[in-house]
Amino acid sequence: MHRNLDLLLTAIAPAIWGSTYLVTTELLPAGYPLTVSVLRALPAGILLLLAVRKLPHGVWWGRVLVLGALNFSIFWAMLFVSAYRLPGGVAATVGAIQPLVVILLARALLGTAVRVAAILAAIVGIGGVALLILTPQASLDPVGVAAGLAGALSMACGTVLTRRWQPPVSPLTFTAWQLTAGGILLLPLAYWLEPALPPLTGANIVGFVYLGLIGAAMTYTLWFRGIERLGPATVSPLGFLSPLTAVILGWWWLDQTLSAAQWLGMVAVLGSIWFGQRAQQAPPKTLAPAKG
Repeated sequence: MHRNLDLLLTAIAPAIWGSTYLVTTELLPAGYPLTVSVLRALPAGILLLLAVRKLPHGVWWGRVLVLGALNFSIFWAMLFVSAYRLPGGVAATVGAIQPLVVILLARALLGTAVRVAAILAAIVGIGGVALLILTPQASLDPVGVAAGLAGALSMACGTVLTRRWQPPVSPLTFTAWQLTAGGILLLPLAYWLEPALPPLTGANIVGFVYLGLIGAAMTYTLWFRGIERLGPATVSPLGFLSPLTAVILGWWWLDQTLSAAQWLGMVAVLGSIWFGQRAQQAPPKTLAPAKG
């Protein structure tokens, strides 16, 4: 029962992340991806820091900077590069390899057993994402593909290291540290590479508040809590819910039509998540956990 509740709470995070595209396109000024990332991470991180009133100490300063870079700065920067250079379907499908990378990294860094069923479930999930959002006209750009792979690798490394490096603080505090570090590291890039924002409208402010408080502070607290309690290999496949939510919101809010392939993709994504969770609970049938 506790595990199911932890799964449900953790799944809220990627489900909400699926609304990011809709909020960004409908409520935020276009053409400021890095600035939007800074304003999503840094204010939320500072607000959480003011709430928890606890700073890192000792070795945790360096670790938090690494985690902030992997989970936010590098990941978000590469995400935007791939999104600009690739059609959205290709970018999302490339990024969907993250659960596979997490399985391998968790084996190497945490000694987590590699389960064939979990690998198969991740592959089905990637196929489901491709059916959801990939179009026959999609073209490949080498730089965009490389950025998408780099972003997936960055987030995968951050997910596994978040489990390996667990400070003696609450998930809320850990989230505050990482969001603040990620926002600070993104700040000079946004300043150097993008012009200043135009005067903000009421809709812009609503969008930024939503992405910061809901789409960052709340969701990443739930995500890091899930990593701590369930492990990276269990949590990572839940990320397939993001493109699923994005497609459902596009159908519901923007009156987009859904093809038969997309309905099949939804079934494949949900099936891969369910099967992947079952696989993580079953005894491993391949590699035993590594020593140390």
